[in-house]
Amino acid sequence: MTTIDVKGKTILLTGASDGIGRAVADYLMEMGGKLAVHYNSNKSAAEALVAKHKNGSKTFQADLSNESEVFRLFESVVTYFGKLDVIILNAGVFLQHPIAMDTDEWLKIWKKTMAVNLDSVGVLTKLGLDHFIAQGGGRFIYIGSRAVFRGETQEYLAYAASKGGITSLARSVARSFGKQNIKAFVVAPGFTRTQMAEKFIKTYGEEKVLNEIALNTLTKPEDLSPLIALLSSGGMDHATGTTIDMNAGSHIR
Repeated sequence: MTTIDVKGKTILLTGASDGIGRAVADYLMEMGGKLAVHYNSNKSAAEALVAKHKNGSKTFQADLSNESEVFRLFESVVTYFGKLDVIILNAGVFLQHPIAMDTDEWLKIWKKTMAVNLDSVGVLTKLGLDHFIAQGGGRFIYIGSRAVFRGETQEYLAYAASKGGITSLARSVARSFGKQNIKAFVVAPGFTRTQMAEKFIKTYGEEKVLNEIALNTLTKPEDLSPLIALLSSGGMDHATGTTIDMNAGSHIR
C-alpha cells in the first residue's frame, strides 16, 4: 500500500459511506487522518468505517438536498472537531432524466441533482471559506467528472451540468483565495467500479466499458485514494486550481 502522511489533518468527506467516498475515507484514516464521515442513509457502513479505525473520527448524517441540513452538517462538524484542514466534496447523485420524460418530471430530477451536486457544494464552499480564512488556510478537493470535458449522454444532462459548475467553482476558489493560503483541486474520475456502475455492467456488459478505456482494467474507487490523500497532505499545493483526470485514458485532454 502506498503510504501518504495525513496525520494531524481533520477532514470532512461528504458521501463517505459508499463508492469512491468510502474507499477514500478508509484510506485517509489508515494514513492517520481524522475524519468527519458524512452519510445520508447508509448509517451502518459509515459507523463500520469509524469503528474499524478507532482514531477519533466520527459519523455525521445529513440529506444534502435539504439546505438546512447542509448548514447543520458543517456546524456540527466544526463544533465537534474545533477545526477543519480539508473539505472533500464527493457526495453526488447520478439520476436519469431523458428528454422524452414529461417536462415537469424532468425538471424535478434536474433540481434534485443540482441541490445535491452543486447547491450543497456551494454552501459548504462558502462555510469552508469563512472557516479557512479565520484559521489561516485550508484545502478543498472537489470530485468532478470526465463528463465536464467529454460531455454526457442525454439521460444525464443535469449531472454533467452540475459537475461543470463544481469545476468552475473550484478554479475560482483557487484563483481568488490562494493568497489566504486556501487551495482547491478537482479530481475528475471516469467510469469507476462502484455499486452504481455494477448495475450498468450487468445491463450492458463489462466489455462495453473496457472498450472505451486505454487500460485493461476498470478504475476502482481505491485507485483514487492515494491521489486524494496526496492533495489532502499538502504535497501538491502548487497545483492549486488543477483538474486531475483519473479516467483510465478514456478521455485524454
